[in-house]
Amino acid sequence: MSAPLLVANHLCKRYGDIQACRNISFELEEGEALAIVGESGSGKTTLLHLIAGLIQADSGEVSYRGRDGAPRQLSSMSEGERRALMRTDWGFVHQDAALGLRMNVSAGGNIGERLMALGDRHYGKIRESAAQWLERVEIPRDRLDHSPRTYSGGMRQRLQIARNLVTSPRLVFMDEPTGGLDVSVQARLLDLIRNLIAEMGLAVVLVTHDLAVARLLSNRILVMKQGDVIESGLTDRVLDDPQAPYTQLLVSSVLAV
Repeated sequence: MSAPLLVANHLCKRYGDIQACRNISFELEEGEALAIVGESGSGKTTLLHLIAGLIQADSGEVSYRGRDGAPRQLSSMSEGERRALMRTDWGFVHQDAALGLRMNVSAGGNIGERLMALGDRHYGKIRESAAQWLERVEIPRDRLDHSPRTYSGGMRQRLQIARNLVTSPRLVFMDEPTGGLDVSVQARLLDLIRNLIAEMGLAVVLVTHDLAVARLLSNRILVMKQGDVIESGLTDRVLDDPQAPYTQLLVSSVLAV
């Protein structure tokens, strides 16, 4: 049995008097989708940023198993190595697509940049790959040369997904990927994300406050409250038979709507 793809060991992060993450440990297997849920201020986004290497932990460590099979601690990587990881083997889908796109660059240019980071230099091949990925995320290829500024919110989010997945990453971080979108747009995007995860065998760490999104996209779930993981397990088990009173409250609040 292969080693886990990502391991978080005893992660802690404090902001002043607020303990955003307290002694959190978990493992993520290759191809597994993990949801981190909780109310606003629970620490879920801080945890996501810690394991993605976007902020530094006060204590604890994150290790990642590269394509060579060897696990490495993020703290031992140089800044250049971490940037290269984010451009190739990892992806990050932001809630606000403008944070994950270069808004002054064409849609094709946004996708092509990731391929160039891998060393691709053939303009025609890069352009065709970008066009194919636009179609794959349900955007017409004749929008290839258009600026993301001309795209709707749902199209921007699908473009951001194409930009992240064009390099066939092994791990994708998603921060409220459907937040702020209309319900009908959310449903279409969720269906697209679920299909791409299955087709590509992606490992995913998903932050969401929406338990329906967690159920649809994840295999396993961590429930956070005030910086602590208070319950974890298979998604259906936790949501259908929650053990912690806080999780029971979260689930019942959804059922009451």
